[in-house]
Formats: sequence, structure tokens, C-alpha cells
Amino acid sequence: MSQCARRLLLLPLNRNLALHSTRFSFNCIKSTAVLRNRLFSCAPITKSRSQLPPTPTPTPTPTTATSSIPQSQSVVNSLDDLRWKDPPPVTPGTYLSLAKARLAALVVLTTMAGYAVAPMATTLPTLLATTAGTALCVASANSLNQWVEAPYDAQMKRTRSRVLVTHSVSGFHAFSFGIASGVAGFATLYGFVNPITAALGLANIVLYAGVYTPLKRFSIYNTWVGALVGAIPPIMGWTACTGTLDAGAIFMGAILFAWQFPHFNALSWNLRPDYSKAGYHMMSVTDPALNGRVSLRYAAALIPLCALAPVVGVSSWTFVATSSVVNGVFALAAYRFWRNSNDKTARELFFTSLLHLPVLLGLLMIFKL
Repeated sequence: MSQCARRLLLLPLNRNLALHSTRFSFNCIKSTAVLRNRLFSCAPITKSRSQLPPTPTPTPTPTTATSSIPQSQSVVNSLDDLRWKDPPPVTPGTYLSLAKARLAALVVLTTMAGYAVAPMATTLPTLLATTAGTALCVASANSLNQWVEAPYDAQMKRTRSRVLVTHSVSGFHAFSFGIASGVAGFATLYGFVNPITAALGLANIVLYAGVYTPLKRFSIYNTWVGALVGAIPPIMGWTACTGTLDAGAIFMGAILFAWQFPHFNALSWNLRPDYSKAGYHMMSVTDPALNGRVSLRYAAALIPLCALAPVVGVSSWTFVATSSVVNGVFALAAYRFWRNSNDKTARELFFTSLLHLPVLLGLLMIFKL
């Protein structure tokens, strides 16, 4: 048989093989499509358009301003958040926030109390220079404190609105303000008061910003350092008036040192979640029982401490009698806090401390020798 006849006989077989191969490939594609539809819940692609169920015509929903604006507005707001914005202008309120104006006012008042209780004659220029210099030193310490603690302030509900956390002012700006106010405060006290008061002001800045602030993250003894910081301002007032660091100055500092513990421990009790979140080592967080004992211990210590006022020549025995009543009320609030430490007793002790200090200092000035 010739080669041409052989090709003619095999031609139908080749066509049948090609047809079967095409059908097999189509079946594979179809099976793959069915499997894909089952996995992804798609409409099967093997059905023709005539076999597909009729697609319901969607009824147009009326678009109102209330339905479209919020979504578009949210998009606009998200885009605005991504765009660069200039920082808000620095205002006097920014510097007051850096200086912690309310805390600074309390510190200045204790300084003026020390100045008023001192036995020497007071002069208005020295009093004004002492007030201004102390205020500048306090502003420096508080600004540097916020500069160091900005990352931790952002984690606390009480401090997350501070100007460094909200980026209302840069860290360099806050640091520069702290250094400038510290230099100005030291220079004011040194030039217009005396070197002892200036040295105490500088020591307070170093203690608060350089020791107390970092120690808060490592040890509960930060509270004792903080109490020492609070005890220095009335000593500054005394030395500003007398020019000497004598027993009366130590007495004034001891009163403020003891007062700090029940005041701050009561405050920190209701701030335990914030302090714990920021990683601060406070007695109220690490040892609540010790927190109550220390509060009672130092509140009770004010009673015999104030009895030393006539001995050191600061006040009369009438002050001892009247201060015992005031200190007794304070110690009773601390006792309740120690017996049952909770939010209620902590608030009672805290607000009692806010009333106790001005009354006690007022009695010192009234019955001054």
C-alpha cells in the first residue's frame, strides 16, 4: 500500500483523537470552574446566559445629604490627618503649662510663708525677688520634668493633654525654656537675695529634674526625694529673710517634708492605674499597705513636730495647742485611710491635706514670736 493511501486511512482516526483530547481539556476546565465556584461562592461560569436566573434590577435608593456626607466627611478628615500641619502658636498659656502654674503657685506660697515666719524684718524688694526667683526655679524644674517624662505622660490619662504630649511645643523648646528659666531664677536669687537661697534653688532643680524624675521608674524611694524637694522652698523663704540656715529653717522644712507623704500617697492611690501603665514605682502600686502606714506615720509625726516650734524660737505655745487640733484632724483622716484604703478615704485624706497646710502655716504666722 502506498504511503498516500495509508495517510488517507489514518485521517479519521487522527480527527477522533483530536476531538477526544479537546473534550477532555474542556471537561477539566469545567471541573476546575465548578470547584472554584464552590470555594468562592461565585456563579458557575459553565452555564450560558440564558440558563442564569434573571438578575433583579436594583431599586435606586434615594441619596440624601445625611447618608452621603458622613462617609465623605470621614474620608476628608482622614486625609486632613495625614497632611502636614503647622504647630499651634506658642502662647503664654503654653509656658504656664510647662511651668505647672498651679503647682508652682503652691510652692511659691510655702516660700512666702517661710519668709513671713522668719524673725527678721521683711523688705518688699527682697520678698519680690525671692518670689520671682523661686517661681523661675520651679518653672525650670517642672519644664525639665515634662521634657523627660513626655513619652510616659502620653500613657497616662491625667497627663496626656500636656503640651509636649500634644506636640503644642517641641522638646527642644521645652528644654530651652527650662534651662533659661533656671539660669534666670538662680541669677535673681543670687543677685538680689543671697547666695544661700540661690544655692537652695539650684539644688531643688537638680533634685527634682535630675534625681526624683528618673527615680520614679526604679524605686519607691522617689517619694522621699520628692518630699525633700517640697521641703526646700520654705527653707528658701527663711534664708532669704535671715541669710542663715539655722534651726528655724530646718523646722519649716520638716513640716513640709512630713506633710508631703499623706498628701501625695492619698493622691497617688486614685492614680494607681495610670502610674502602673506608665511604669512608675509608687507605694500605692507596689505596696498599698506600706502606702497607708507611711501616710499615718508622717501625719501623726506632725503633732510632736509642731510642739518644737517654741523650742526653736519660731512660734508660741499657743500655736502648739491650736496646731494639735488641726494636726489631730489630719491624723484622723490618715488613720481612716490606713484602716481601709479605698477611693473614698483617699479623697478625704487628700482634700483634708489641702485644707490642713494653709491653716497650719497661717497659725504659724499668727502666733509668730
